[in-house]
Amino acid sequence: MQGVKQPPQFHPEGDVWIHTLMLLEGLPPNCSKTLALGALLHDVGKPPTFRLAPDRIRFDGHAEIGTKMAEEICHRFRLSNDETEQVCALVANHMRFADVTRMKDSTLKRFFRLPRFDEHMELHRLDCLSSHRDLELYNFTQEKLRSLPAEQIRPVPLLTGDDLIQAGYPPGPQFKELLTAVEDAQLDGSIHTKEEALELVREKARPA
Repeated sequence: MQGVKQPPQFHPEGDVWIHTLMLLEGLPPNCSKTLALGALLHDVGKPPTFRLAPDRIRFDGHAEIGTKMAEEICHRFRLSNDETEQVCALVANHMRFADVTRMKDSTLKRFFRLPRFDEHMELHRLDCLSSHRDLELYNFTQEKLRSLPAEQIRPVPLLTGDDLIQAGYPPGPQFKELLTAVEDAQLDGSIHTKEEALELVREKARPA
């Protein structure tokens, strides 16, 4: 990380190492081990993905590469499966905040359903404060979370696999696609009843 330059318009603080140190300094006292490790490793994929593009320095795919590196590091230090999963999730998802204002409702609500989403929020806040200091996306996400009741983020499913079987659809790979489509429509607010869900299934189901 040391000496790996970053685009100054987004990272006026300096290289990846300086950015990471600043982020670590901002961690709240007695924070969880997973948040601390997520902060340390969130940009670990930047050195191997560094490239000078015509417009600016870029790190294409650094979150994906960093997730694999973080998993190896967690295994090396013998973290529990739960800790490893959370650290990797923090690394894998830290760039997704860039898209929150453009996400469909269903995508945004699924994002909010990540385990320990408060740690994802805190990592994003610290990431911003340790670079461009713009908290617009953090504030947008926080306001969205406050405005959505829990039952809208994780509603009771309108349909289950048993409902599909009772409606005459044979179990198989298509089940997951159909139930996901129904849940997406429910999260987006385009359907509200079981009848509407079944009608959506009839439209999307492939002939057996």
